[in-house]
Amino acid sequence: MGRLDFDRMIAGWRGPLLAALVALLAGLPGLLMLPPLDRDESRYAQATSQMLESGDYVDIRFQDEPRWKKPVGIYWAQAAAVGLTTGPEARAIQPYRLPSLLAAMIAAFACAWAGARLFGARAGFLAGAILGASFLLSSEAGIAKTDAALCAAVTAAMASLARIYMASRAGEAPDRRHKFVFWLALGLSILIKGPIGLIVVAPAILALCLWDRDARWLKRLGWGWGLPLVALIVGPWALAVTIVTDGGFWREAIIGDLAPKVAGGHESHGAPPGVHLLLLPLLIFPAALMLPAAISTAWSRRSEPAIRFLICWLVPAFLIFELTPTKLVHYTLPTYGAVALLAAAALTRPVGVLSGRIGAGLHLLSAALIAAVAIYGLNNFGTSTAQTWATFTVLCAVAAGGLGAFLMLNRAPVAALALSLVFGVLAHTALVGEIRQLRPLAVAPQLTRALEAAALHPRQGAPGPVAITGFHEPSFVFLAGRDTQLTDAAGAARALMEGRPAIVEARDAAAFAAASDGMPGRAVAEVRGHNYSTGDDVALTVYAPVVRP
Repeated sequence: MGRLDFDRMIAGWRGPLLAALVALLAGLPGLLMLPPLDRDESRYAQATSQMLESGDYVDIRFQDEPRWKKPVGIYWAQAAAVGLTTGPEARAIQPYRLPSLLAAMIAAFACAWAGARLFGARAGFLAGAILGASFLLSSEAGIAKTDAALCAAVTAAMASLARIYMASRAGEAPDRRHKFVFWLALGLSILIKGPIGLIVVAPAILALCLWDRDARWLKRLGWGWGLPLVALIVGPWALAVTIVTDGGFWREAIIGDLAPKVAGGHESHGAPPGVHLLLLPLLIFPAALMLPAAISTAWSRRSEPAIRFLICWLVPAFLIFELTPTKLVHYTLPTYGAVALLAAAALTRPVGVLSGRIGAGLHLLSAALIAAVAIYGLNNFGTSTAQTWATFTVLCAVAAGGLGAFLMLNRAPVAALALSLVFGVLAHTALVGEIRQLRPLAVAPQLTRALEAAALHPRQGAPGPVAITGFHEPSFVFLAGRDTQLTDAAGAARALMEGRPAIVEARDAAAFAAASDGMPGRAVAEVRGHNYSTGDDVALTVYAPVVRP
């Protein structure tokens, strides 16, 4: 296909739509193949399931415990997806992930849409494809939590803001539709994850105004109806949750969750500044080869309004995330749209020799790390089926890294990126397939199958709820039901005496036998695995109650 043919293929809305398709292909394997994950995903899914079961769409709860950490946006999106597909009784995780996959597609679409205006249709499509295929976004696309949705909202808001800013710089009147999308996306970002979207948007606006020494363009954002629109999106739920929880939601969300993350390494997730930057080449793979060129472009072309906008989107927010003591890899995802657009902008001009060489090195290193992860998983938790997937992961990662680096060194950066994207998406798909086959990590699905094989699962009409010791992970609660009893040895013994099944971890076996008064029930299955949330190996015995004459 010639360049002109390709440019015609991505003209107009087709470029953003094709970028969304890349995000779909990259994220769909994770959605379909991965079992319910611990811990956040299964907490979100279980809380959504309880909303559907109870009809209470305001007070967020996991079992009987309040889950007052994040706003309600993602729960409502998941509830809609589950309600339109399977229903909560199916206990299938895939419908809960649909909003994340759709959000990744929206993020890629918005990135391409902005890029087409800033740098042309080809650069726009490449930017959207870079974002949609990135390992971080494509991974979040297959997980039922907030981060892909937040990325979509922030990317859409910043893409619209870029269109408004560029129109103002050109002396044109901003399109009212762009202003509407900006305020709508900003309101949704607040409903999804509170102030985190504002941490990206507000510093970007402030930095632009300071750099330009001109804030007059802000008058054209439509504040008079935009702020009421945000209030209309967020206000009704905020008022309802304040009343229902007597203000408890805000105390827990701000004092119990947000403040500790800002003050220190919350929940053992502390890390020094610079970690996000070190992880960037791996997490944006298969586009790691373009990072040095993106940085060079940001510096050398900083006088251009479009580049200036992207710098102000990326740098202030990235610094804030780096300086925040609590760090998780997905925190910087709302800035990846700016990285992708800078990388695409770099491709509109020849890439420098030094940028190409450093990019090739980063690309090879990232590919090697992905291959190493696949080999580590196979060696520690693998099966014969996992070996096939691991081999394919390594081959695709090596192909993405090797071909991309070779073409970059030979001054063919567009071809290098295109082949890297293809093999990178295949490598991610194969890695997901391998993870699915690492059965020791899938403890909750194994327990569920053991209960079903013995006709002990509450879904089969057996007496419930199931009592379990040791393995108190949300994935098992999601699969076994809201009333699952997370208990100790004495509680498991009581469950058997009441005619309910019990699952006992090996460390509780002696106490369980003593509490059972010599009648611990009938062991029907044993499940061994690795709890990746705690780093511990587990051995769990499934007991059926003894039927007494």
